[in-house]
Amino acid sequence: MFDPFYPFDWLATQIVTRLLGLSLDSHLGSSLHFFFYDVPKVMTLLLVISFAVGTLQTFLQPEKVRDWLGGKRTIIGNIMAAGVGIVTPFCSCSAVPLFIGFLEAGVPLGVTFSYLISAPMVNEVAVVLLWGLFGLKVTLMYIGFGVVLAIAAGYTIGLLKLEKWVEPFVWELQKARVSGKLDEGDSGEITMTWKQRIEQGQYSAAEIFKSVWCYIVGGIALGAGIHGYAPADLIVRWAGAGNPLAVPIATAIGVPLYANIAGVLPITEALVNKGMPLGTALSFTMAVTALSLPEMVILRKVLQPGLLAVFVGLVATGIIAVGYLFNALVG
Repeated sequence: MFDPFYPFDWLATQIVTRLLGLSLDSHLGSSLHFFFYDVPKVMTLLLVISFAVGTLQTFLQPEKVRDWLGGKRTIIGNIMAAGVGIVTPFCSCSAVPLFIGFLEAGVPLGVTFSYLISAPMVNEVAVVLLWGLFGLKVTLMYIGFGVVLAIAAGYTIGLLKLEKWVEPFVWELQKARVSGKLDEGDSGEITMTWKQRIEQGQYSAAEIFKSVWCYIVGGIALGAGIHGYAPADLIVRWAGAGNPLAVPIATAIGVPLYANIAGVLPITEALVNKGMPLGTALSFTMAVTALSLPEMVILRKVLQPGLLAVFVGLVATGIIAVGYLFNALVG
C-alpha cells in the first residue's frame, strides 16, 4: 500500500541510524526517530492545508458571517456556527473576542457557544495533525464527534435560555450597535481576484505557521520523550482499557491545563503509542483545547459563574461520552 509519509520515515531513519549511529530500538534512538519523523511531516501538511483553507477563507467575511448567524435561532444556527468554527484556526483564548463580538452583533447565545466550542477543537490545524499522526479514519471520526458536541452543547444552552447570566454590559453594547451608536465600518462586499485570494492564502499559511510552529516542535519533543522513555506499563495501568474511569480522569486532568491543538496532539500520539486507548487520549486532548483555564478567566469577564458552570459541565460530559465512543469503536 502506498504510504505518502514514507519519505519522512526514511529521512528520520537515515538521520538516526547513519548520521547519529543509534539503534532505533534504543530509548534515545526511538525518541529521536519520533521527533525527526513527525516534525517535517507535520510542518509540510500544516503549510499545504493552511494555504488551501486560507485561500478559501477569503470568501468568508466576518460581517457577513455575523449577519448570516444573527437570525438563526434553531439548530440550523448551531450547525452553521460549528461549521464556521472548523475554518477558523483559533485557540480557545483567541476565539473568545470573536465570541463576544457575535453576542454584541445579536447572534443568539446558544449559536455563539457552538462556535466557541468548535473553533479551538476542530480546525485545519487539528485536521493536519490528526491526519498526519493517526490517519484519515480517526481524523474524520474526531471531526464528526467534535462538531456534534459543539452543536449539541450550543443547542442545549439555547434551550435553557440563560441570557440572564451574561454580564449586562454585553447587552448594552448590543443595543448601542443596533441603534447605530457604534460604527459598524464598511459592510460592503469585498471583491478579490484569484491572484489576491492566493496571496492571502500564502499570507494566512505563513501567519499560522509562525504562530504554531514552536508549539508543534515543543509538543513533538515532549511526545518523543514520552515515546522513548515513559514506562508503558505505568501508563496502561493508570489509563489503560482496564480502568473504567480512565476517560473521566483524563478529561479532569486536561481541563485546568492550557495548550493549543498543535502542542497537545503530538503528546497524545506518544501516549497512544505507549498503550493509552485512543478515546482516553483524545478526551484529554479535547479537554485541554476546549476547556482551558485561561479561557474560563477571559469568559468570566462576560459570563456569570452559573453560565460558566453549565458550559463546562455540558462540554466535559460530551468529551467523556466521545472518549468512551472512540474506545468502543476503535478499540
